[in-house]
Amino acid sequence: MRPEGVKLLPWLVGAGDLLMIAAATALAIRFRVSLPIFDTAGDVLENSVLASGFFVATWLVMLAFFGAYELDVFGAGTEEFKLVVNASFFTGALVATMAFLMQYPLSRGFFVLLFPIGVLMLLIGRLVSRRIIQRFRVRGHFNEKVLLVGTPGYIGEIHTVLARESWLGYRVIGCLIPHDYAGLEVTSTGIPVLGFIDEVRAVVDEHRPDVVFFTAGAVSSSTQLRRLAWELEDYANVQIIVAPNVTDVSSERVRIRPVAGLPLMHLGRSRSQLATNDAKRAFDLVGALTILALVWPLLLAAMLWIRLDDHGPIFFRQIRVGREGKEFTCFKLRSMSIDAEQRLPELEGRDHVLFKEPNDPRVTRPGRFIRRFSLDELPQLWNVVRGEMSLVGPRPPLPSEVEQYEDDMLRRLNVLPGMTGLWQVSGRSDLSWEDTVRLDLYYVDNWSMVQDLLILARTVTAVLASRGAY
Repeated sequence: MRPEGVKLLPWLVGAGDLLMIAAATALAIRFRVSLPIFDTAGDVLENSVLASGFFVATWLVMLAFFGAYELDVFGAGTEEFKLVVNASFFTGALVATMAFLMQYPLSRGFFVLLFPIGVLMLLIGRLVSRRIIQRFRVRGHFNEKVLLVGTPGYIGEIHTVLARESWLGYRVIGCLIPHDYAGLEVTSTGIPVLGFIDEVRAVVDEHRPDVVFFTAGAVSSSTQLRRLAWELEDYANVQIIVAPNVTDVSSERVRIRPVAGLPLMHLGRSRSQLATNDAKRAFDLVGALTILALVWPLLLAAMLWIRLDDHGPIFFRQIRVGREGKEFTCFKLRSMSIDAEQRLPELEGRDHVLFKEPNDPRVTRPGRFIRRFSLDELPQLWNVVRGEMSLVGPRPPLPSEVEQYEDDMLRRLNVLPGMTGLWQVSGRSDLSWEDTVRLDLYYVDNWSMVQDLLILARTVTAVLASRGAY
């Protein structure tokens, strides 16, 4: 049986949606009455207020109908945001159709304002609720007990991922293994063995997991998996998850097509080519120019501080490797002392090819501040304008780092490097080299514009929280 806290999640998220829709309705009414672009109308306020209750109720019903309150969509992936957008568009179409058929004098200005504002506020609300849910999960709340089923090797791989991504809310309580491993009491990753695979029903009766997770090595045939699922069909509150032998593939590239009783998984091609299209380039150009227009006073103040601190150069120029191995000059605000390169031997060791010292004595006073909030990277907006970088992408590597790349790592060079990326919003310098590579390769193979927008939104919170910034 799922914990009571988990069952409350749809209601809590629904309360947040109600608040966002109500606020959007109030803003739409306010702007409709006050903005000079709309004609005045004496009955606009009265008609809009009367209709707003119906709009709010219909919107919430459509969100529920589209599955936006299913437990599986909370906390991870882009499916939640797609459902919100789809339900919102359907609600708008339904409201417009009913107003036309019933000849209700609905203000067109109110209608035009309500749904764009409402969709934006709903997405913001869902993003905030996701961050809150993930933080609670990391602290041990809203977690679901997971029973892993399979061979010790595959169980270890899945357990490593679930332990690393604790914000997913899965807490492994034990595992079931084949008879071939009789005598094993604890796996190499520390998971207690609760029994054998064919004892799944008895183990579920005793330990009451919320999720039974079948790994790639759990069964020897589809018939065995079907029989195991039959044994669990009486447990309505136990969710069954089957992990295929495929990792780091986004839902956009996966299509399940049942053929003759076989659930065939079709994997789409890598989306790295789409990450270099004209739409992304236009988004980067407009976004970079907009950000520059907003932050130029802050950028100017940081430049003056750097100059006055030690009278050295303001900018730090460094050769980096871009798309298809082309080198370019990357601009940053100088955050280290003028003799930083000469003092490099003072520091100890490197973490593989990625290196950053949390207490680097070469960092200047203004450097510590601008690094903490990533202000040193603002000049890279000029690299974005020049087409050498993107707003979102893999970390731009040094030529010396690229020389040490293995074949798989070279795929990072299939797209433009980014000012921010999955590596930054997932921990920045706190990440190991292996995790940085894994996240960059995932981004390259599974690019989407929705993912870029989510990364940009997460970047704001990562920068403000100064996670991994030094």
